Amino acid sequence: MHAQTKVLIVEDEVHALMGLAELISAWGYRTETARDGIEGYEKVLTWDPAIVVTDLKMPRMDGLELLTKLTESGSKMAVVVLTAQGSVELAVDAMKLGAYDFIQKPVDATRLKTILANAARQLDTDIELEVTRRQLRQNGVLGSLVGHSRMMQEVFGLIERIAPSNVSVLITGESGTGKELVARTLHDLSERKARSFVAVNCAAIPESLMESEIFGHERGAFTGAVERRAGCFELAEDGTLLLDELGEMPIGTQAKLLRVLEDRKLRRLGARNEQDVNVRVLAATNRDPELAVVEGKLRSDLYYRLNVFHIHMPPLREHREDIPDMAMAMIAEMNQRHGRRVAGFTPAVLERMQQHDWPGNARELRNLVERAVILAPEGGFIDIAQLPPNFGRTNALTAAVADAQSIVVPLGSTVDEAERLLILRTLESTNQNKTRAAEILGVSLKTLHNKLKEYDSQRDSGGTRE
Repeated sequence: MHAQTKVLIVEDEVHALMGLAELISAWGYRTETARDGIEGYEKVLTWDPAIVVTDLKMPRMDGLELLTKLTESGSKMAVVVLTAQGSVELAVDAMKLGAYDFIQKPVDATRLKTILANAARQLDTDIELEVTRRQLRQNGVLGSLVGHSRMMQEVFGLIERIAPSNVSVLITGESGTGKELVARTLHDLSERKARSFVAVNCAAIPESLMESEIFGHERGAFTGAVERRAGCFELAEDGTLLLDELGEMPIGTQAKLLRVLEDRKLRRLGARNEQDVNVRVLAATNRDPELAVVEGKLRSDLYYRLNVFHIHMPPLREHREDIPDMAMAMIAEMNQRHGRRVAGFTPAVLERMQQHDWPGNARELRNLVERAVILAPEGGFIDIAQLPPNFGRTNALTAAVADAQSIVVPLGSTVDEAERLLILRTLESTNQNKTRAAEILGVSLKTLHNKLKEYDSQRDSGGTRE
């Protein structure tokens, strides 16, 4: 990027001007110089720099006037102002007018180099975001998300608006709708994209290990803690942390999480001192968060702290018109992953896809496409033969629970007994696949395991599949 980035230096003192030009050129930027604001503005119009480094006090037109003209013209360039000792107030005024940053004289070369690199990176992000917006308008694609439907376009628009900020976002939707893809897209379109994206599934972590996984621990903090370990917050430093299935996090851990979010400080288990953290936190859940608050599974203060923006991912059955585009994008991905050259789908397959209810949503579609790509003839099209038997011929959800009409609940049964019957029949219909059953029932795998532990079932559990 540096070799392509133009930096205009505006400074009335000749030696300082030449010194800055030589220094910034040595870092790989293309440089041009001007002796005052009038000459600088003319150079902006003819040379179109990406970054302007300008002194504040100059004859004819000073730095504040130059900044004002650039701002009023709608320029997207980053302006870095140079200020003498004791003129910090002017620099603050410049920041209010839209300056990217300021640096005091004599110039600290290390700090200037960092400011220029950050400005160039921000400009890169802005350019890529604009390209992405254009791609979205033309192709219905945003990152790894695909969809021309009104619902998906609304989701894309919200992602575009909030991605560049650092606000928390709560992402809701049924299992398999693409909540993690939304989180990754928010990360990829932000200034934090060069740093880590860390996703943690709260439903998959034993309660006894939750705080250690999230906040880290010191050696000897508890039995088995044989060495210091960084938690998810530290692993995501300067990046993005996704807390998936937030409602499964213990209430005590939620209280500690809230404090980290508010104070931007954390303390490892067993540590004496706190440490600063700089992490954007996103949260996801397949449950109604307001209902979880009422049920006492989610702290209301944590909910309001995370729910600065809310993105809801619709189930696939509600935007079936996106299925062909989504499936074709998945074919391209699977072709690359498996070294295949599958061309697409036959009309009969697309018709079957439209008939299916997709209880597993986009995740189910992805699994179907991957299976079909592996089985399809090289260079050919996916046909009915590459689909699972009876796919699309019946309502998948009804079939998965062995047809709702065949589940007879005796009069006088309790709600718990009816729930038990539904869970066990769903497991039967999925051939004891607990993960699939949990998706159909709309509960987390952890919740399903807990329910099964409560039942005095006679079923041989040795045949279950994860």
